[in-house]
Amino acid sequence: MKRQRVHARSKRLAKKNSAMEKIQGASLEKSSLPHEEVEGEKPSSGTEASAARAPGDSPTAKEQRSLKNAVGGSYSAVSAFRQWKDGNSGSSSGRSSDAGSVAIPATTATAMAMVVAATATATAAATSTTTAATKTATRAEIRNHEHFARVLSDATMPEEDLSLKFLALNALDLTAPASDILLKNRLKSWFQLSGHPDGFAPAGPGTVWKRRTGGSENTERMVYEALSKDEALKDWIPRYYREVEYHGDTFIELQDLLFGFNEPHVMDIKLGTRTFLESEVSKTTARHDLYQKMIVVDPSEPTDEEHEKGAVTKLRYMQFRERQSSTCSHGFRIEAMKLPGSPPITDLKTVKSHEQVRETMRLFLSGKQQTLMRLLDKLKELREKIEQSEYFLTHEVIGSSIFMIYDNEKVGVWLIDFAKTCAVPNGHKLTHRREWQQGNHEEGFLFGLDNLILILEEVDCS
Repeated sequence: MKRQRVHARSKRLAKKNSAMEKIQGASLEKSSLPHEEVEGEKPSSGTEASAARAPGDSPTAKEQRSLKNAVGGSYSAVSAFRQWKDGNSGSSSGRSSDAGSVAIPATTATAMAMVVAATATATAAATSTTTAATKTATRAEIRNHEHFARVLSDATMPEEDLSLKFLALNALDLTAPASDILLKNRLKSWFQLSGHPDGFAPAGPGTVWKRRTGGSENTERMVYEALSKDEALKDWIPRYYREVEYHGDTFIELQDLLFGFNEPHVMDIKLGTRTFLESEVSKTTARHDLYQKMIVVDPSEPTDEEHEKGAVTKLRYMQFRERQSSTCSHGFRIEAMKLPGSPPITDLKTVKSHEQVRETMRLFLSGKQQTLMRLLDKLKELREKIEQSEYFLTHEVIGSSIFMIYDNEKVGVWLIDFAKTCAVPNGHKLTHRREWQQGNHEEGFLFGLDNLILILEEVDCS
């Protein structure tokens, strides 16, 4: 009986050991299976699997995924902005206009502002590890993208300015502030000083786009190209880069003369005793609309014959208009000026008398005698260069301006606006000082510069 109990106990123990061996064997088999098939563990898939199994996953790639989820359809623009930014990290000033062109997506400014904000946030959280080879490929890819507009900057931009340049082209679609002089306070505002609206748009730190003028031949572009080769005057005009086609319009890209100035004083002075082309007044037909404009300004101006006809010729009206300012008497008129902390002053065309002009100059100089002397030195040097220029000798320069800028450190003087500059026929040479008579093409350009210098010499800044 006792032996039977021992035998039964031995059988139960053997059966138990056999069961334990099976369990251990099953455990060994289970541990040797592929990881995703282990019971109780869910296989990874999709984005999670990619994130879990990408040992070479860089912060940039993660940043791209988070941006894609954050901004949806705008992601491609974010990527393009980053590519553009990387491609310009080695830009330098003074490059030729063909060497530095980069591509910018033609999207709306509102959408891009959101994208740039998202990019800045993501970039702060992750460091880019893009290699030089990748950057080279990226730049080539962007340049070849047919849907991208092209833009150029000759200046190295600080990081905070990148979004401004990236959004610059979109301003053209949104009616950007525009004028013949664009006053830009780097990261703040653009001001209209004078000129026609929709004529200018910012192209980035250091450059502006000016809408095509001068008809189908684009006179102004040709003048800038010619003066850029004139040894006497090439340093006295905005640097010309190229002509640009954008959304069916043509622009010329020019140096932004205000770039680098801090809270500057700015003045636009229209030079010459005549601000209209001879071809504009060649018709002798009297016009009722010009008569109406004349009597609004001065009812006593028309002659008895003109009153009887109720009409005046364009030449008569244009000469009358020039006499309302200092154009006829001094050979220049003050178009507008901007003082720090104040809006542009544009109602200066009726500043006419010698005393009024001198007082306006005194206000512009704000008691800065040293600045006055530096401006005079530059104006006298400019006069010498004009007198030496072969180009000026054979061209009448109508409606051009002297653009004067100064701040606490720098002083600048340039010639701008050449839409009405044209060659004199038959090789005739001009003095730019003689009185105009129809057919002699004299416009009084140097006569005006002479008088501007004389008045500035009279200004007392004490």
